[in-house]
Amino acid sequence: MFEKILISRCFLGENVRYNSETIPLNHPLLTLWQQQNRVIAICPEVSGGLSVPREPAEQQSNSDEIITISGINVSAQFNFGAKQALILCQQHNIRFAVLKESSPSCGSTHIYDGSFSNKKITGQGVTCKLLAQEGIKVFSENNLQELANLLDK
Repeated sequence: MFEKILISRCFLGENVRYNSETIPLNHPLLTLWQQQNRVIAICPEVSGGLSVPREPAEQQSNSDEIITISGINVSAQFNFGAKQALILCQQHNIRFAVLKESSPSCGSTHIYDGSFSNKKITGQGVTCKLLAQEGIKVFSENNLQELANLLDK
């Protein structure tokens, strides 16, 4: 029995991104983990009640609020989606997650700065923050090998 890994649904090519763009993550490790039946997938934003497509949203640099480009506060939906991700992790005894970098939900090292100017800053998305607080190690598409090394131990 292999240890389960929480994965962003967008990596699986599912239509969950804000702009309806699909961006499957074609990586041998992800393929292997799928073959091993390790993958539990979620899109916290969709699980939080947001539609596809939806307006771009960014975490505001001076607060934890998530605001859309037209000024709508969607923090409640982002927080609810993060809690859904945590519940999945608890149900499946998940200790590791691979989430989409730069997302206001899933970013693990960088997020957009809240100005909608395509500028990134150091920070974590809402879901990443909650999972990390609960002891779940979060990785992105940029450091899959690091996770693979941990799984092999």
